[in-house]
Amino acid sequence: MSDIRQGAVIPVYNHGSTAEPIVDYLVARHIPVILVDDGSYLKTKAALARIEKKYPDDVTLLTRPENGGKGAAVLTGIEMAANMGLTHVIQVDADGQHDINRVEPFFELSKEHPDALICGCPEYDATVPKNRQKGRKLTTEMVAIETLSRDIKDAMCGFRVYPVAPVVKIKDKIASLRMGFDIEILVRLHWAGVPVISEPVKVTYPAGGLSNFRMVHDNIEISALHTRLFFGMLIRLPKLLARRKAHGR
Repeated sequence: MSDIRQGAVIPVYNHGSTAEPIVDYLVARHIPVILVDDGSYLKTKAALARIEKKYPDDVTLLTRPENGGKGAAVLTGIEMAANMGLTHVIQVDADGQHDINRVEPFFELSKEHPDALICGCPEYDATVPKNRQKGRKLTTEMVAIETLSRDIKDAMCGFRVYPVAPVVKIKDKIASLRMGFDIEILVRLHWAGVPVISEPVKVTYPAGGLSNFRMVHDNIEISALHTRLFFGMLIRLPKLLARRKAHGR
């Protein structure tokens, strides 16, 4: 792919204060930013409007009328990216947990492997909640079963570079639009033959940070998602096994 155009998609739900430094960093590096307000409260809407006014040539602000979940926001942003002619976008969560300095190395790797999805593999510090770590390990094992591979080192990290075209092709198949989105889109892209390259990114959980994770509801959603993906894997089993054989695995 000779003409690579890169940008960023930031889904935002009530993280107006932490979104601005991320946008500042990206715009300073001439990266076009698509902010997607996923039905946030008025305080966040005002903060996002200020960011758009601050960078009228570099920031596109999309506003969803009601909260539809992170996945709905990301897909809305990727559709806009396609309309803007962007070929690759980095998904950056608005809560400031990820090391933003990894954006440029991720983009460079994406240029070297334009057909691949560059996926963040978290390097945690002492702030990580232990129950989150355990849940991610379980999900990693489930994803290995669902893809018949160990290609995906972490399926829940919201810091990744998508090739836009393959996402547009499968977007209507995505059923989980909340916390299961990051998992489902990775598995479905892998099923579609998109290579996955994992790269480290430091993750910090700031004291007093706002989390949109709903312990009961989201764990139920993720459990149901793994059930669907498992049976989806069984349906695709002959094709997946043939691909493994072709790659000598």
